Amino acid sequence: MTSPASASTPTRFEPLLARAFARLRAAVPDRGELLSDPHAIARLERVAIASDFAIDTLVRQPELLEALIDDDGARPPAEPVLDADNRSDWPALLRRYRAAGSTRLIWRDVLGLDDVDATLAGSTHLAERCLQMALDATEGEFAQRHGVVRDRDGNALRLVVFGLGKLGGGELNFSSDVDLVYTYEHDGSSDGARPLEAEHYFARLGQQLAKLLDEPTVDGFCHRVDLRLRPYGNAGRVAWSFNAMEQYFQREGRDWERYAWQKARPVAGDAQAGERFLDSLRPFVYRRYLDFGALDGLRGMKAAITAEVARKELADDIKRGPGGIREIEFLVQALQLIYGGREPNLRDRRLLPSLRALVEARQMSADAGDLLAQAYRFLRRLENRLQMLRDAQTHALPEREDDRDRIAFALGFDDWPALRDALDAQRGRVTAEFEALLAPRRRRNAPDALTTYWRALPEGGDSEALADAGFIEAGNADGPLRDFARSPGVRGLSDNARARLDRVMPALLQAAAASSEPMLALRRLLALLHNVLRRSAYLALLDEQPVALARLVEVVTHSALLAERLASYPLLLDELLDARVAGPLPGRDELHAACAEVARDADDDAEAVLQALNEVRQALSFRIAMALRDGRLSAVDGARQLAWLADGVVMRVLRLAEHEVADAHGRVPGARFAVIGYGSLGGEELGFGSDLDLVFIYDAPGGEHAHSEGARPLEATRWFARVAQKVVALLGAVTGAGRLYDVDVRLRPDGAKGLLVSSLASYRDYQRDRAWTWEHQALVRARFVAGDESLGADVEDVRRQTLSRERDTQRVCEDVVSMRRRMRAELDRSDASAFDLKQGEGGLVDLEFLLQYAVLAHSSQHAQWLASRNTRELIGVIGEGGWLGADEIDALTQAHGRLVDAGLACTLDRRPRRLPIDDGIASAREAIIAATHAHGLVFDG
Repeated sequence: MTSPASASTPTRFEPLLARAFARLRAAVPDRGELLSDPHAIARLERVAIASDFAIDTLVRQPELLEALIDDDGARPPAEPVLDADNRSDWPALLRRYRAAGSTRLIWRDVLGLDDVDATLAGSTHLAERCLQMALDATEGEFAQRHGVVRDRDGNALRLVVFGLGKLGGGELNFSSDVDLVYTYEHDGSSDGARPLEAEHYFARLGQQLAKLLDEPTVDGFCHRVDLRLRPYGNAGRVAWSFNAMEQYFQREGRDWERYAWQKARPVAGDAQAGERFLDSLRPFVYRRYLDFGALDGLRGMKAAITAEVARKELADDIKRGPGGIREIEFLVQALQLIYGGREPNLRDRRLLPSLRALVEARQMSADAGDLLAQAYRFLRRLENRLQMLRDAQTHALPEREDDRDRIAFALGFDDWPALRDALDAQRGRVTAEFEALLAPRRRRNAPDALTTYWRALPEGGDSEALADAGFIEAGNADGPLRDFARSPGVRGLSDNARARLDRVMPALLQAAAASSEPMLALRRLLALLHNVLRRSAYLALLDEQPVALARLVEVVTHSALLAERLASYPLLLDELLDARVAGPLPGRDELHAACAEVARDADDDAEAVLQALNEVRQALSFRIAMALRDGRLSAVDGARQLAWLADGVVMRVLRLAEHEVADAHGRVPGARFAVIGYGSLGGEELGFGSDLDLVFIYDAPGGEHAHSEGARPLEATRWFARVAQKVVALLGAVTGAGRLYDVDVRLRPDGAKGLLVSSLASYRDYQRDRAWTWEHQALVRARFVAGDESLGADVEDVRRQTLSRERDTQRVCEDVVSMRRRMRAELDRSDASAFDLKQGEGGLVDLEFLLQYAVLAHSSQHAQWLASRNTRELIGVIGEGGWLGADEIDALTQAHGRLVDAGLACTLDRRPRRLPIDDGIASAREAIIAATHAHGLVFDG
């Protein structure tokens, strides 16, 4: 057979195929049947057209040819054994193994048995195994010569090899170099006859490893090794301790290193130590806030790459050229760096899963995600084929016509122009997406006069610019702005931060001037700016995102509470851009899960848990407040959301408290503990800034005689008292993100005179025998919040038994009226000019007392009433029981909603919940007063 070309193969490839088959026949002279099978010939033709390297390898390793024809590379080649007896053969064994594994990948890729994702993963796995085998062998050799490195405690240390770039991301291209950084966990020295300090030991070990993989021999190379991504590049140490690395990144880490270490992964050596280091490095890579400053770093890198492309004429480079692989990578990584500090799901090292995560998080449209994924797979497949041709580390389109023809045909295109058209279309789409990310955000340009005015401060500037912009009281605005401009915070800004402020301030002034209350907006904005000046990322957010700037002005103008929260906790600025702020609010389960996930494995660090939990609570409550302000959530539903959030916080804090007590004293075997919410928490009617009314119940086998099992055992009562004390203290602890909640524990049995925790039995006895009527009123709203659910069910049984007891309705009426009159005398802040929405006559507490009276007096005949705790539901179920008329139900429901709405408006604007009586409030009061009087409850006597 002079020409093995099959009928489907163009005749122009016949000379190429004839040479390839002649070489293969010479390599297997005794196995002619391998090359006479039509099916084998067809497969080999496709491989030969796509890759000279594959044919070269099959000629050198004829046994591989037989294996591939037999099973199409289903089984990877056998790994070599590297030991002391074959030390001189290590380079050859590794290179032959890598060549065989690479040829297997070519075979499966060209024949369509693997998609591009599998090929990239296969290249990564092959490189990792070569690294791991080479390191294991080299470590053994070093141990014989120098011993094992040990830290000061005598623990053995290993080299940690980090893979960065595509190796770290698990997406290594076919003929890529491998970006490695060598590290070790602690300083120390080796224990052999020729000891070395850890730094020198691991540096020499790393150099020997690189040489074993990288040095060209008659068998070629195994993998090209690039060590330039270590601190200071080629000028830096070869191996770094974790401590030295951390200090470097804290002091000198640059933007491009955040991108590089985003994909870092331990690929050989002590992987567990490597993961610990990456955990400690995470704050460097992913900032806790929305990090739009990352775009500046990306613009700088993009400019450098563009200059390199122009200088080296790399327009046909599908990696670095316009619309190339690197633009997709940078685009995805930039969005990960911006949002990944707040959203752990965006921290994946792999590009395609990261694209999907960005779409799911609504940080990228689904169309853009699909477009980029398609382009990425197209470009990576083409890149692999360019390199598979001759195992060359190239990203440039070939210049030779025959190479172009071979690549186009092997990829299924009719000719090179067809492939080029498809490539240009993909690159055009990528460029459009990338340029859109880096383009300066469109904002309405502030008038030049405002810019000139601001930049002339504090000494110059004409306040007429403020008047022209819309500040009616321009003089009143001018003074605070001059004070701000001369403040130490502004004067101490870096050049970059000052440039951002100079762009942001005129836009803020213009937006404030256009608001409904310019001076109010300005005062609140300046308070916020004072707090964010030292955090350049927030200036970057306002600079890069005009939407956030506009929303900020709108929010601070209309809500003193939100303005105060933003000024105190600038981290909340991120929420202005979070797509979820304007979307559906999380439900009960989602709120609980968000709190439960906070620092899940960090219970040994209470400070870190509380900081993170405060940040989550602040963000979620801010999101609820925004929904209320925007009218997407009613006040009643918002109060319920806030209660669910508090439930989740208490659950997480209880877990932390129990861990701390158990760590010191062990646990009480078989014991149960429950946190019961009373008041507005129990009734799911919590407000912003409300405290939590909590009662703590425990149950332990053996009762008071039970003890914990730790080294320092405690009686069960003391053990659970410690837990309750910690819960109260942790909830009230002050952190950089504020405190969680103030706690009131006075509703426990016997109030301030009683024990902080009650056993289930004593709680039952107290409710049955000694509790006052007002305490049974409070029990109406009591609800299990956290702890052991079975104990929560037992407490609920006590509640139901207590509330459903037969009572003297006249006595109940007298007690309820007496208590309400006492409360009003002490707490009602109504006067001739304003009505106290909560404590005033016909206010919310009157309505609560009416419903609590109904439950105490009549639930013995209406057990279904006991399932409800909040006001709206109680009105409904009591009405269904016939105790309220249809007109009363409607009137009280409307009255409740109107008063809660009015109270919320006061809270959002940081005003006391006292208002002049308008028609709406008057009708609400009349409805409540009429209902209480109709049922014999006269609170105004």
